[in-house]
Amino acid sequence: MTDTELLTGALLADGTGAPLRPAEVLVQDGHITAVENRGTLPSDLPRRDLTGLVLAPGFIDVHSHADNAPLLTTDDTTKILQGVTTEVVGNCGFSLAPRSTDHAETLSTFLQRLFPPLEFSWTGFHDLFAATDATGYVTNYCPLVGHGTLRIAALGMTDAAPDDTALRTMRTALEEGMTAGAFGLSSGLIYPPAVFATTDELSTVAEALGGTGLYATHMRNEGDNLLESIDEALHIGATAGRTHLSHLKATHPDNWGKMRPALAKIHQARDAGHDVVQDVYPYTASSTMLTAVLPTSYLAGTAEETLARLGSGRDELAASIGDRTQWDRILIATTASHRFEGRTIAEIAAAEDTEPVDALINILISERLRVSMINFSMHEDDLELAIADPHTMIGSDGLPPGMGGKPHPRLTGTFPRVLGRYSRERDVLALPDAIRRMTSLPAKSFRIPDRGTITPGHVADLVAFDADTVIDVGDYQDPMRPPKGIPWVCQRGRTVVADGEYLGSRNGTRLAPKI
Repeated sequence: MTDTELLTGALLADGTGAPLRPAEVLVQDGHITAVENRGTLPSDLPRRDLTGLVLAPGFIDVHSHADNAPLLTTDDTTKILQGVTTEVVGNCGFSLAPRSTDHAETLSTFLQRLFPPLEFSWTGFHDLFAATDATGYVTNYCPLVGHGTLRIAALGMTDAAPDDTALRTMRTALEEGMTAGAFGLSSGLIYPPAVFATTDELSTVAEALGGTGLYATHMRNEGDNLLESIDEALHIGATAGRTHLSHLKATHPDNWGKMRPALAKIHQARDAGHDVVQDVYPYTASSTMLTAVLPTSYLAGTAEETLARLGSGRDELAASIGDRTQWDRILIATTASHRFEGRTIAEIAAAEDTEPVDALINILISERLRVSMINFSMHEDDLELAIADPHTMIGSDGLPPGMGGKPHPRLTGTFPRVLGRYSRERDVLALPDAIRRMTSLPAKSFRIPDRGTITPGHVADLVAFDADTVIDVGDYQDPMRPPKGIPWVCQRGRTVVADGEYLGSRNGTRLAPKI
């Protein structure tokens, strides 16, 4: 794109939820400078014809795990090809800093369960952001501080409660992260070491946000104790200032139907003055580390200690897991060696003529815990209720790039799937409102500056898509296929996707929250 370009021919979805309308948008020096009715602006300006397309603000993925993307030698195109121009990273309590001397190896070993191997050159957030700034960003980068990483820096992987010194260490590191430009605090309360944290610990850490900060949480439970977990999240979020409920869901058939009371509880809290919102991804399967299947008692300590428990406690593990685990619904996505990928645990057990719990143990031990799974655990009715709620925004929950294997197709298909399946085909959301959930709502909730609407003065992060054809393409066996119907994306006025192809430049930037 030249320094000045007039975007013509498209229907404008300005991000506010207002009806689509014909309009022309003038972009100059990376910013939107005018939005006018067709034929109003000078006809001699350089033009880009977007006839037949919808022009919208660049999408904002509020729940990403692409913290490592800037550090990769190859460009991660999984989001930009969806029209995503901004990602919120550091979710579920996993951030790449801080890294303490005492527990550096513990952090490195733990993060290898989620990320490809990292060459650490940093300790705190200023160092981390200097490293990522130096390599550049495909999409804009909005980092959160992960409570799990804070706890590892202070205590390692112990299940012990933090003393005053450890709490001060966590709070100081959180304050440093916020000073460096982080957008808030995240937690992942099903993962070690955060699974060992009490509500009081989390609230004490969140006090460092001064009552005006953001607390984004993968709640303690998304199944049997979903409603109680919402209460805990709201309690901690009230201390922080604002609450964001990550990937809201109701898991396991025993809990299908709980989305309605969950949303009612959230609405009641909002009516009482809580600043609370949520995100979802448009699939009925989740994805996370396979170790999430294990009881909490297996997760404390080093990876070697967890592996030792697996090697010696088969009967205990079988009894702890019980008969509610649906082995035919747990699909192995990615492993360190790339064995087992694309098969369910039930299929692996049948092929090996063993019990599913023995297959689970074998997979985890042979891959040294570096295994991710896809779990088909949700119901479409609950998902559509969550998507339809006006305070729901969209997050891919895409796992980190660079792991290979068969990751959840949400990594490549989340945003076109909302536009294609849930807006055009299922009519769960009107198209202008679907775009609002991906643009102005997250920009407001995360205080992302100068983005989210097509407004004069805002940065020209834009996407043009075909509302009649846009759709996700990847599936669970072949997830890495890019979507259809998104021919053009620009960032800061520069075209980065043309004719659906990435042009190969890192034109994103690290953002800081609006004060």
